[in-house]
Amino acid sequence: MRLDTVFSIVESHRKGVVTPPETVRRCYERIRALGDPGIFITLRDEGEAVAEAHGLTKNRDFYGVPVVVKDNIDVAGMLTTAACPAFAYQAEDDAEVVKRLKRAGAVIVGKTNLDQFATGLVGVRTPYPAPRNPLRRDLIPGGSSAGSAVAVATGIVPIALGTDTAGSGRVPAMLNNIVGLKPSLGLISTRGVVPACRTLDCVSVFALSVDDAWTALRAMAGYDPKDPYSRERAPAALSSASTQAKLGVPLMSQRLFFGDGRAAADYKAALSRLKHMGFQLAEVDMEPFTETAQLLYHGPWLAERYLAVRKIIEENPNALHPVTRAIIAPGANLKASDTFAAFYRLAELRRAADDIFERIDALVLPTAPTVYTYEQVLADPIRLNSRLGTYTNFVNLLDLCAAAVPAALHGDGTPFGITFIAPGGQDALAASLAKSFHNICGVAPGVQAKLEVLAK
Repeated sequence: MRLDTVFSIVESHRKGVVTPPETVRRCYERIRALGDPGIFITLRDEGEAVAEAHGLTKNRDFYGVPVVVKDNIDVAGMLTTAACPAFAYQAEDDAEVVKRLKRAGAVIVGKTNLDQFATGLVGVRTPYPAPRNPLRRDLIPGGSSAGSAVAVATGIVPIALGTDTAGSGRVPAMLNNIVGLKPSLGLISTRGVVPACRTLDCVSVFALSVDDAWTALRAMAGYDPKDPYSRERAPAALSSASTQAKLGVPLMSQRLFFGDGRAAADYKAALSRLKHMGFQLAEVDMEPFTETAQLLYHGPWLAERYLAVRKIIEENPNALHPVTRAIIAPGANLKASDTFAAFYRLAELRRAADDIFERIDALVLPTAPTVYTYEQVLADPIRLNSRLGTYTNFVNLLDLCAAAVPAALHGDGTPFGITFIAPGGQDALAASLAKSFHNICGVAPGVQAKLEVLAK
């Protein structure tokens, strides 16, 4: 089973092998055949989507490509729920990213499930059925962008939009064996996105290949004068990553896998492959990154999460998922003095991180230190979620960019992935490094890899 990519779909449309309406119909057929009620919160009317596909022109990068959108991103005429029915509203306009993808020829087919208010890395903090991990049914799908990642991994669509504040565009990529791009802050507009931490939020991209993800990123990127957090950050073109690049890796004592020996071995094997490719590896002290990560949920940015949902948590607290409420509610009690103290410390940590990046071109880290089952997460929801963010929580606070790719998939369906992390504005570097590794690592994307492993 070979999953359709953006490039294969567009080429087939331009050659007349299939038509955009036929591709959209096939997308809905796959949704029905899969039968997973947890992927979508709202599915667009099939006839409406097919009719839109009839009117597209060939000279567009996403000519007739079906796309899904995380349900904290507005699509005109559809509900935005953020996985909280009491919060739901009908969007009057498209989010800026949706507008740009539509202009590129994409057809939106649905809004996907998520950890409520994009608070979580597990994918099961939702009042709706949780999406099923297509690689191994007992594993969590990863969050918060769970539905979007599963939709790509199962071949429903080749591109899906997520968001990323603490790792929600990267952890689900690993857990579903696909590519996840987390852009630099301000590169892609967040206008029309329900905020988690507005100063840190990014729209992320899930795809089967780095090339596909990069095509989507370039279609959406660009300054938005109506978004006060938008920046003039034009992405460069992808290139063949220079094997002279120096990649930072944690000190041996700082490589955390929480007892998962196989994940540790997978990371070691990935590093060996990178050395064989010619890259230089240099151990770095991860302490500045680790301390930064602690600020995200133990500092004033928790108050920012509270601010985003203040109305509903104050007026109807029972509308929130119990774990989501338990995490966000303490944000009401933080003091302004605590906020400024954290800002000062973050400035110091940013300087320390800058000094590290003076000696390396990028970090290469495990995307997540291990994987967990539904039962494990339900029994210990906050601690295990925190562990999944070990290598992701610091990235947005330090204004870095990242590209996550598969690195291993075992016979029992357990995935492992690595992430290349570069300074803000160097998205093309992170993506180029990820592409070079993904092209030679031998792991097919999504469920395609699962079928290949089973066939051996």
